[in-house]
Amino acid sequence: MRHGYTNSTVGDGALVVKCYQGPEAAFRLRTESRFLRRLKGRLPVPPVHKVTRTSVTTAFVPGAHGQDLLDEGRAAEVLAACGRTLAGIHRLGIVHGDYGPQNMLFDPATFEPVAILDWEWAHPGPPVEDLSWCEWIVRTHHPEHVPLLPSFFDAYGAAVPSWPERHAAMLERCRALLDFASRWEPGGEGEKLWRHRLETTAAWSGL
Repeated sequence: MRHGYTNSTVGDGALVVKCYQGPEAAFRLRTESRFLRRLKGRLPVPPVHKVTRTSVTTAFVPGAHGQDLLDEGRAAEVLAACGRTLAGIHRLGIVHGDYGPQNMLFDPATFEPVAILDWEWAHPGPPVEDLSWCEWIVRTHHPEHVPLLPSFFDAYGAAVPSWPERHAAMLERCRALLDFASRWEPGGEGEKLWRHRLETTAAWSGL
């Protein structure tokens, strides 16, 4: 998957094999496999086929990638679906940990989610983590769609934390990913990227 960065994912049209990379790879593998099994039948997640010491294999789920749909002019529909789906995740007391259109597949006809991907960072936590990170994804990768973020927040259907709270959560997550990249490859390209992203995020001033 060209949108991933902490794993190597390959598929053959029937199965998808995800191998984990970087610090705490084994822990993230266990987290993902546990949440995928726990959420089966409760949320649209890929069915688990096999788990090994180094990989999780799931069934292939056909669908249009969320970020691709944003690029194709379907931002309002995709962001609204992201908001509704996130509300369902949070009602289960879960934080996805890397939530946004980059980790979702949609039915290209209805724009309803058919799969929520990449549960390796999932954990109990405050909703602001996911709300702010989905916003961060849009601001970083699709800045032209920032004016449509209210579609996401309105569809979420619950109180949305203030901009200072969301901004603080974005910065906290960027710092965590900078630390991750620094431990994985000190002084490497990942560390430089996340240092730049942290500086960029710190300069934002809201909608």
